[in-house]
Formats: sequence, C-alpha cells, structure tokens
Amino acid sequence: MKSLAILIFLVVTFTASAQNDWPRTMETAKGGKIIMYQPQPESLKDGKLTGRAAVSVREIAGDEPIFGAIWYEAYMLTDRDTRMATMDRIKITNVKLPGIEDAAKIERFTTFLESEIPKWDIEISLDDLLATIEQEQGNISDELKNDPPKVIYTTTPSTLVLVDGEPKLESDEQLKMQRVLNTPFLIVQSTEDKRYYLSAGKYWYVSTSIKEGWAVTTKLPKTIQELDKQIKKQDASAGEGEEDKSPRAIIISTGPTELIQSKGEADFASIKGTSLLYMANSDEEIFMDINQQKYFVLLSGRWYEASALHGPWGFIASDKLPPDFQKIPEGSEKDNVLSSVAGTEAAKDAVMDAQIPQTAKVDRKTATCTVKYDGEPKFEKIEGTSMSLAMNTSSTVMQSGNKYFCVENGVWFESATAKGPWSVSTERPAEVDKIPASSTAYNTKYVYIYDTTPQYVYVGYTPGYMGCYVYGPTVVYGTGFYYSPWYGPYYYPRPVTYGFSMHYNPWTGWSMGFHYSVGFFHVGFGHGGYWGPPVYRPPYRPPYHHGGYYGRGTTINHYGNTNININRSNNIYNNRKDVATRDVSRGDTRPRSTTPANTGDNKAANRSRPTQQPARPAQQPATRDTQRPQNNVLTDKQGNVYQKSNDGNWQQRNNNQWQNTNRNQPSVNQMDRQQQMRDRGNTRENNFNNNNRGGNMGGNVNRSSGATRPAPTRRR
Repeated sequence: MKSLAILIFLVVTFTASAQNDWPRTMETAKGGKIIMYQPQPESLKDGKLTGRAAVSVREIAGDEPIFGAIWYEAYMLTDRDTRMATMDRIKITNVKLPGIEDAAKIERFTTFLESEIPKWDIEISLDDLLATIEQEQGNISDELKNDPPKVIYTTTPSTLVLVDGEPKLESDEQLKMQRVLNTPFLIVQSTEDKRYYLSAGKYWYVSTSIKEGWAVTTKLPKTIQELDKQIKKQDASAGEGEEDKSPRAIIISTGPTELIQSKGEADFASIKGTSLLYMANSDEEIFMDINQQKYFVLLSGRWYEASALHGPWGFIASDKLPPDFQKIPEGSEKDNVLSSVAGTEAAKDAVMDAQIPQTAKVDRKTATCTVKYDGEPKFEKIEGTSMSLAMNTSSTVMQSGNKYFCVENGVWFESATAKGPWSVSTERPAEVDKIPASSTAYNTKYVYIYDTTPQYVYVGYTPGYMGCYVYGPTVVYGTGFYYSPWYGPYYYPRPVTYGFSMHYNPWTGWSMGFHYSVGFFHVGFGHGGYWGPPVYRPPYRPPYHHGGYYGRGTTINHYGNTNININRSNNIYNNRKDVATRDVSRGDTRPRSTTPANTGDNKAANRSRPTQQPARPAQQPATRDTQRPQNNVLTDKQGNVYQKSNDGNWQQRNNNQWQNTNRNQPSVNQMDRQQQMRDRGNTRENNFNNNNRGGNMGGNVNRSSGATRPAPTRRR
C-alpha cells in the first residue's frame, strides 16, 4: 500500500445496509474499500464494551487487500425491551495492519475510523452480545438464602393467599369497613355480620376466621354488595373479563410459601433420552428422577428435592442435580428449566444476560425525587458497613458519612439532609458493594453511575436491581431472606422471594404464575400494601389466564422503593420524564423506547446520545448489497485474521494470502467456538423476534428452533 493517508481522504461512499448486516463497507473514489467485519465483543464492564474486529483495507480497485484487526471500546446504550444496544463514543484502542509500520499512518487511520464508525449507528442485539462475549463477568451473589419455603402440594384447584405475618386489620376510610392491611388480596370484615369476605374473580369467599375456613358464598351483606359493584365496574373499565370457571380452595399463608398442584392425581410423562419424568398434569416444574426415586421442583430459580410430593423439601444446588437434567432436549416440553440447570448453554446465557445493563442518561438540572417518611426519619445501621438505612419510608434512603443517598427508579440521588432537596448524584457511596443480602438495600448494588458531563449523568442497572441474581452457575429470583415490614400509621411492606410462582424467561426475565384469577388483585381500593414481585403488571407465565398482565393495583414495593412501576416494560427508566433512553429507528416490527420516556417527545433523534452530533441527511431505505462479502472473517486476540472457507475449514492470512490451517491448532478451535457463539446469538435474536411479534411477551419459546408455542388468549 503506497499511502494509507491518501486512502483515508478518498473515502466518499459508505455502503448503506440494514442495521444488522455485516460486514460494513466504505468505498474510495478510486474503487478501493475499507471493510469492517462483525465486531467480536470481549468484555462488558461498567457499561463499557471492549472488543475487536477484523478489517481489510484496499486503496484502489485491483489492489490486494491488507487484512488486519482493530480493537475498540465503546459505551453501550441498551434497551432491554427491544433487546438491542447501540455502540456509542467509540474509541479505537489499537490497530494491527501487517505491512504498515508507519505509526503516523496508523494514527491517521485510527482517527478516521473513530470519526466514521459512529455514523454507522452500530447496533448489537443483546442476545448476540451475551452469546459471543468472551470474558466471564462478576456480580455473583454468594450470600443468598436458600432455605426451603413451606411447600404445599394439592391435587385440587387451589389459591394461595399471602399475608405478611399475622393478619392486621385496619379501618379503611374509603371502604367504610375493616380491611386486612398486610396482604395484596382484598380481605374485608363486614360491619353487618362481622364475618370476613375475600374477593376472588367472580367469586366471593366468606369465613369467620381470616386464616382458615373459607367457602364460596353468593349471599353478600349490603356493604359487600356495594363493594362488588365497584369491583365489577373497575373490571369493565380495565377490560378485564371473569376467568374463574369454578371456585377454588383457599389456602392462607403467613410466611414464605409456595403452592404446587396437579390437575387430579399426579400424572408423569417421560423426557426422551433421560431418566427423568415430569408431571404432565401440572403447570409447575415438577420432576422425578427414576434412578434416585426422588422428586425435584424449581421454585424462584432454586431447586428443591424430596422423597415425597408432600415433602419435606431440601435445597439442592443446580450443579448437584442428577446429570440427566443437562440432557433435557432444547425444544422439548420442559426445556424452559434449562436456564436453571448448571452447565447448559441456556444457563450460561442467563448468567451473561444478568450482566447486561439497562442504560440511560439523566438530566442533572431537572431530575429529582421525593421521599416521604412515616414521622421523623428513623435509620438503622446496615450490617457490615458504616452506612444506615431509613426504615420508615417506602423509598431506599441511606446515610453515608454526612450525605444522604436515595435510589429511585434506577437513579442515584443525594442530599445534605434526610428530607432533601434531592439532586442527581455523580457518585454512589463507596460501601454500596458491602451491603449484605440480608438488607433490603441489597439490590442498590446493581445500580451504577458510569459517567458524567455538566448536563448529564450516565446510569444503568443490571437485572439484579429487579431481583434477578447470579448464584453460582445460574440465576435465581430474590434473595431468599424475609424482610420485616414497617408498621406505624403507614404500612411499608418489603419484597418477598416466594409465593408468586416466579419463573424465568430468557428474554422477558421473571414472570408470575399465579394459581388464581386476576380478580384477586383489587388493591386499588384503600391503601393496602403490596410487597410482591418488583414490577408493576409483570407478565403471567403461560398457561395461566390470558398470557398478558394483571391489571389493577397499587405500585408494587421493591426493596423499599414504591416508585418502581415499569408498566409492561423491562425498562424502568420509561417512567421518568427526566431520563432519556436509547432511541434508534429501525424499520422493523419491534417496539422501541420513547425519548424521553413516556413524554411522546421525539423531536431530536440523537437526544439519547451522550455526545451531540450534527444531524445527518436521512438515508434512503437500505437495500441488501448483493456484492457484499461474506461475514466469515474473524480475528483472534492476537490480531491474526482467519477466514472460514465454503468447505467449513479455516484459513489464516499470512504474507498477504490465505493459507490452510491445521484443524488441531488451538487458534482454529477458538475460531470454531467464536463462530458457534455467533450462530447461537443469531438464533437467540430470531427467537426473541418470533416471541415478541404480536406482543407475545409471555410465550413459551422453543429455544432451539425459534418456534413459539401459542400463548393463551384472553377469555371474556
């Protein structure tokens, strides 16, 4: 190559293409090309992605291209709803072009790439990222509690009614009667007959005791009849239909409990190629290993074993399960548990997914938060730290030194006093990482501050903030600890791990699998607390109900933060008008975030970008370049370049020509692994697109083929 500098200034055309098409090509006035092949991510830490990519450079038509490698780092603007990320503020950290020894030329080439690549709006699907990233990540929670909850097995349709400790009655001014305060269910005491009434879908249940003796009734006192009218009116306005076909047995629990049930006596079916049976007439994940004659059940991502379905149940680590769990075929009826089985690709994907943050930028001038206390602020020391946590508030407020910090909807705020005023924080307390899982502030460890400018603070949170923790080789839901609520003039509940039948989905995260109709959740009446899953309207796990989201209710409490209300979204930043999230137009059917969230204001397409760039002319609709080179060139960590030939073998670029390689070389095995991970990433992305098409965010997906099992439709 005669002059790399000349090549740079002769680049006149960027070959437009679909956002996810690789490689990308820039053409020169003399017919030369710079080609960048699909990036190979290496690590993701503090919102910054590092990686490498193979490149080829040709000055003029007819020249032999020079193949080499570039290394880069970039901040990721992510959106977990669309499962896409944009590479932003890209910096080229190293360039290797064999035959080009002039440092000044390499520097000019580097500067040129740093100016040109951002114009490409490079997008990476999160599924491709987590499948191809090479470096194992941290953030492993090794101090969670795995003591088994009370497990109740029934063969008749039953409903688990959770009460946060002993039932506490309180006069409800709106309802004009006594109501059980510490439950998300509507349980009231009639002023006429002094009996207790429980609303459940189209049925009412009555009992003389809160904790037992419930039976369906059609004879309602006048006060309950009026309440029933209000509920039906609310159902009608919310578009909710009645779903209960028959009454259910009511089971009251005042502690950590899970209900597992079958439709009649247990009926087991075999899993091909294994010694495992699964309970075919149950919506739970219940198995039997015929070799050990033991039962296994999956609860909130944790495995428990027993010799009988009625227990007693004991915790078993995911890497201690019978080996046949790893042999459950992808695409089979029970492949959804593979994410919770150590050693499977699905489990590895889930662990990596838990490291990918949802990111946003916060306006330092306008963002603030409001904290309310039940009386004067009361703080208690956080074990293992010098910090203290406010107890009599629904917000997460911590004192560190002479400062106060509050985490609200994934943003850190600070103040000189416990009552505010609050401003966006540019740093979080140094001891946050020391907060133990026994504290309700534990999840704030997973809310980060990445960077600051005079106008913005760049923030993000990983799924740990929402209760999804990496525990060893798999992910689990909740810490497993029981947190005592605050009782005073106000009731501030805390989050729970068990009781909501939480199940993991590889794209939408954790979803609930209630054993009852949505009609149970009439918590919009009065101000009863709700301490359950850390989202508002989380998806049901099919085949329960209509596969959608339960309506009604107050904002769900999550680790002391009642402001988390993601409203059918995996992005809690969508609730803030002072926060901007990723906003990239893509011409496909996937949803995208609003910028700023929920304002309907999309005046500037680049508002979500940390560095404001001049607006560029709109490109014409992209068309696939039929002359596009194959996306079959990769580079190893040393910058050696390899090409996969049509016969499936790898060739290495040496002395400006391709040479066959020995299949037994470690570098060739590395290339095979890279290609396999890339293929898996493409499959995962296709699965997500198929799963999400038509709004089916709760569907049960065949992860091997991308086929989606039909989700239930809403019954009217």
